[in-house]
Amino acid sequence: MKFNAVIAGVGMTRFGKHLDTGLKALGAEAIQAALTDAGIEAADLQAAFVGNAAAGLVTGQECIRGQVILRGIGIGRIPVVNVENACASASTALNQACAMVSAGFYDIVLALGVEKLYHTDKRKSFAAFSGAVDVELMASLLEALRQNAAAQGAEAASGGAGEKRSMFMDIYAAAARAHMQRYGTTVEQFAAVASKNSYHGSLNPRAQFREVLSVADVLAAPMIAEPLTRPMCSPIGDGAAAVIVMSPKTARARGARSPVRVLSSVLHSGWDHGMDEPGTVEVCAQEAYAEAGVGPTDLSVVECHDASAPAELLAYEALGLCATGESGRLIDSRQTQLGGRLPVNTSGGLLRKGHPVGATGIAQIVELTEQLQGRCGARQVEGARIGLAHNGGGAIGADAAAMCVTILQRA
Repeated sequence: MKFNAVIAGVGMTRFGKHLDTGLKALGAEAIQAALTDAGIEAADLQAAFVGNAAAGLVTGQECIRGQVILRGIGIGRIPVVNVENACASASTALNQACAMVSAGFYDIVLALGVEKLYHTDKRKSFAAFSGAVDVELMASLLEALRQNAAAQGAEAASGGAGEKRSMFMDIYAAAARAHMQRYGTTVEQFAAVASKNSYHGSLNPRAQFREVLSVADVLAAPMIAEPLTRPMCSPIGDGAAAVIVMSPKTARARGARSPVRVLSSVLHSGWDHGMDEPGTVEVCAQEAYAEAGVGPTDLSVVECHDASAPAELLAYEALGLCATGESGRLIDSRQTQLGGRLPVNTSGGLLRKGHPVGATGIAQIVELTEQLQGRCGARQVEGARIGLAHNGGGAIGADAAAMCVTILQRA
């Protein structure tokens, strides 16, 4: 679909551990910031798409999550569509908001992503992730992960998945070991991703963790699931991010300041395919590039779904930033850090910004929008013109359950 929509305003909370702040307050903070940034009032909104993945499990709020958040700040009557799509919930909400504006149904729409994952009972937080796989096959999945780890001598990864940590770290760890075996990728290269993103995160006042880590620091940290040490795994988090989507005509009429064009937003679910066949990321990226009329070499900045350090390297390849098997060399080249040819995860990524799963996709869009508008201060990418966001979630078989790739352009 050819999109005809712009982002006219953005807002975001700091991501972190907000045990005493509810879902409504987090959502309200991001919404109010986005409205102010767009120069409009809440009464101007014509519809809202609200991404959230785990409130039902963590807070008990089911069914009407978006309506509860919006009514808390006096927004009612308008259509509110609740979107749950694993870690891609927020990017899916944005995709739908842009589609409805592009189709002419609305002129001004809110897209919100919001999540609370921290809980005094950690089992509730882990349950939020365990539900993002086929639960009828849970036992066989856990056993396959255990056997894979044991066969490769990964002692830490041989037990505790889904109990002591998110089982997705074990899924990423298995993919990392396979990449190391097949392409010679090293643990130092995975650590370099975490180190790079820690530097970027240190420059982001809304990031959950702002300490700069060296490669040695990352390698010396506690082992979670071989080869992943703690800084190579994204932390859970609480937070919210919001954008105001407008038609270009409305943005002009409203005098929107530096609106950012949505060139493309492509959403797919996973399917059964061969291990060496293109998967959801490759298909989404290829379609997004074609719809936007750009390619990987045209990108200025990328926010990718680094739920683990290996996930960022895998994304380099799937997004066409380098050839298959070359991502380790790309991180070694330092081209993906600030000052390099194509900075990736200038926000600090999920690894340092944090990963409130239902908010992550729109948080990426906030970062890219501000980069394209030249508003990122110390982490600003000079001359940023085109940005790409890659956000996926869940797992079925050997692929993500949901995947979204979005491309934005400075107007």
